[in-house]
Amino acid sequence: MEVILLEKIANLGNLGDRVTIKSGYGRNYLVPQGKAVAATAKKIVEFEARRAELEKAAAEKLSVAQKLGNDLSKLEVVITHKAGDEGRLFGSVGTLNIAEAITAAGIAVEKHQIRLPHGTIRHIGEYSIDINLHSDVIVTLSIKVAAEA
Repeated sequence: MEVILLEKIANLGNLGDRVTIKSGYGRNYLVPQGKAVAATAKKIVEFEARRAELEKAAAEKLSVAQKLGNDLSKLEVVITHKAGDEGRLFGSVGTLNIAEAITAAGIAVEKHQIRLPHGTIRHIGEYSIDINLHSDVIVTLSIKVAAEA
């Protein structure tokens, strides 16, 4: 299946690129999410007419993500969780817990934007996590997991 990308997709292409992808990926994800359209002659003409508008919207999204990234890099997040005597947590701290803590600190992020390179956090301590705000903007944030009193 050949599609025209309506926004930059990581590991696939930039806005306006015509790429060949598997049919299921296009039908089930890219087209319903509004990230791509099928590359028919009619759609190619429509896309070329809207190209400037789409590029302007993409530039605005990028600038908003960069501003949000600057705000996030100044943020200090502390998450308290029940823990045993040896520093092992009862349960774990995952992407949802981290997203809620960052949102409570004043900057709204979604749990799907948070990347935990080594899986969920199971011990108290300080950890570096990545927050994927945009395909071009990835912020590394240091969070501290502390035991509840």
